[in-house]
Amino acid sequence: MTPSRHIRRVAVLGSGVMGSGIACHFANVGLDVLMLDILPRDMDAKETKPAVRNSVATKALQAAIKSKPAPLYKKDFAARITVGNFTDDMDKLGDYDWIIEVVVERLDIKQKVLKQVDAVRRKGSLVTTNTSGIPIRMIQEGMSEDFRQHFCGTHFFNPARYLRLFEIIPGPDTKQEVIDFFMHYGDLYLGKTTVLAKDTPAFIGNRIGVYSMAKIYSLTDELGLAIDTVDRLTGPALGRPKTGTFRLGDLVGHDTAAHVMTGIRENAPDDEAAAVMQIPAYYEFLIDKNYLGNKTGQGFYKKVLDVEGNRQILGLNLKTLEYEPSQRADLKSLKTAKQVDDPKRRVQALFKEDDKGGELIRRSLAGLFAYSANRIPEISDNLYSIDDAMRAGYAWKMGPFGYWDAVGLQTGIEAAEADGNSIPDWVREMQAAGHESFYKREDGKLKYYDIQSKSYKVKPGTEQFIILNNLRDNAPVYQNSEVTLHDIGDGVACLEFTSAYNSIGEGVLRGYQEAITKLEEEGWRGMVLGNNADNFSVGANLMMIAQLAYQQEFEELNMAVNLFQQSVMRLRYSSIPVIAATQGYVFGGGCESLMHCDGGAVAAESYIGLVEAGIGVIPAGAGTKEFALRASDSFFEGDVMIPTLIERFKAIAMASVSTSAHEAYGLGYLIEGRDKVVVNKDRNIAEAKRMVLDLADDGYTMPRRRDDITVLGRGGLAALYAAANELKRGHFASAHDIKIAHKVAWVLCGGDLTGTQQVSEQYLLDIEREAFLSLCGEQKTLERIQHMLQTNKPLRN
Repeated sequence: MTPSRHIRRVAVLGSGVMGSGIACHFANVGLDVLMLDILPRDMDAKETKPAVRNSVATKALQAAIKSKPAPLYKKDFAARITVGNFTDDMDKLGDYDWIIEVVVERLDIKQKVLKQVDAVRRKGSLVTTNTSGIPIRMIQEGMSEDFRQHFCGTHFFNPARYLRLFEIIPGPDTKQEVIDFFMHYGDLYLGKTTVLAKDTPAFIGNRIGVYSMAKIYSLTDELGLAIDTVDRLTGPALGRPKTGTFRLGDLVGHDTAAHVMTGIRENAPDDEAAAVMQIPAYYEFLIDKNYLGNKTGQGFYKKVLDVEGNRQILGLNLKTLEYEPSQRADLKSLKTAKQVDDPKRRVQALFKEDDKGGELIRRSLAGLFAYSANRIPEISDNLYSIDDAMRAGYAWKMGPFGYWDAVGLQTGIEAAEADGNSIPDWVREMQAAGHESFYKREDGKLKYYDIQSKSYKVKPGTEQFIILNNLRDNAPVYQNSEVTLHDIGDGVACLEFTSAYNSIGEGVLRGYQEAITKLEEEGWRGMVLGNNADNFSVGANLMMIAQLAYQQEFEELNMAVNLFQQSVMRLRYSSIPVIAATQGYVFGGGCESLMHCDGGAVAAESYIGLVEAGIGVIPAGAGTKEFALRASDSFFEGDVMIPTLIERFKAIAMASVSTSAHEAYGLGYLIEGRDKVVVNKDRNIAEAKRMVLDLADDGYTMPRRRDDITVLGRGGLAALYAAANELKRGHFASAHDIKIAHKVAWVLCGGDLTGTQQVSEQYLLDIEREAFLSLCGEQKTLERIQHMLQTNKPLRN
């Protein structure tokens, strides 16, 4: 049952990095936010001006807005945040639905602030603490009964916008309805992976995460490996962020990590890994020297300039405690990591390697298996919460039990025992009952092993998600080498990219046409274009274009671009509704595909852009045409036509990419009322399906092909050429960039027409394709394409 409580206004107490980040994320989802902090320490006691008295919170908010990565979906959303101070504004808290305390991690200070809250809050209002480890039962001591019943821990991870873990930690008196509410609200409204944690030291994410770091620290020292080698082994090779382990330590801050390790050691005396949590000598060295990581400029790593003035990154030698240049280790395990693409097969292969790298991975994972299994039921009653916490809070591709399934249950047990770890009885009972994995997929659903019932149950919360991985055992509706069409129920299918990086090549384009034709002929209700990958699509497959351009095969290149255009247009001109579900990168052809669907269920963390100018060409998968069409539809009588056109022109010419879905509206990639932002990316395919069904239920009719697109001809060209010249004068564009910009202007204005007139989509597609081909003959374009293929980065010159 969905909780009925509504949140309209939130108060955030504390404006530090964490507090201001949380306040910004509340503003992201449309809430009015009051952010309070202390009075300035050096303020005159007689000062009455609010600007001075609120300056601590004001400066913190201004710093947050300027920080990177940006905490706000759009800078304009900062207007939803009001600042104040604890002395003047605490009595306002009675008007707020949720009050979250985010002050310094000291029990006495938290209790002092929350006692003030208890005196002024409205009965029934929610109060939470954002703590990374102070027991909730201790924080609530001395508070009123109604306060305690509506109080719990809500632990965001930093940065609050981007890290998806949201731990809910009930206190001893927290009402069940409050817990249920936060589990639901965090998922649906804040876009988080909500995890129910117990009131134990470091809760779930940091308890497991800090153990994993400490174990790897210990093994690195024991095996005599260099820290940069270990980071390469424990980063993307294991399906984890590129920070690996030691760079992650620098990012977190060594004082913070040491505090958590000490807290676990002191407050969890029965923890069998207490020895691993001991602070090693080299760690004490960093703390003593105040080398706390990124926030102090150095930690395990530091940046220096060499004799020639080039930037160099040095790593700490754990034995000598001296900083040294990186030394490339010649380990077979590192080579193996590069040779295997599939994450699960790569973990299996690395687990078996017999060199020092393999030993580090095997022993660190074996320890992780045993440690995580032994934390049930101490920190959680189920295994999936532990996996969810590590995937959402530490950005691991797999949680501990996912890794264990990858290497095999018996293999994991043997490795753990060989390294002196104990395996809990529930794992042995599971194995004795004939169960060989912690998870399994059945009837299109993900199930987990439930320890209490000793059976498999559907993972809670996933009923409202559409996870394509769970449908792999079902026969596809249609498939080729680059796409798979899944039946996702209720007469709706989902076309998933299966190409490398979800790039759009001939297989995807043929898939658009053939899948839609099949669904039309068989009477399906509609189609979703989506996938569960990190990125929707990086755009067109550049290799094909580069080869044809290098060989100057213009006839074949023309045919390839025409296929791209007509395939993308098929998404629009279909007798069934087509909705895109996006997340992550939505570049180039991926953006053009989104723009030609009937709408989009667009994850808030979608980074959308027509980026082709970065490699020396214009968008030619109907993207430039579409901007001309959208500009035409927004034209009004008078001089507003030119400013609208200039904005669309700049977005393409400067290869602008939105930093969120909300920002994409202003750039013209999304349309209000047509495209919907979905805060939780796990819900976007399900939301896209709902949008398809709504259109089908309303009697969807295929749009008519447009022949009424207003273009401005020479008048528009003059204005856009002037705008391009301003870009050059401002040093935003090179001479070749201006050539590209002029081609963009040519298409947007319909070419060299004597005046304003109406043209068809096909007319614009033809001149778009012609402009693209002309740029492919330019040497600068060929150089840019070559650079892009070699470095995966666009070249500006």
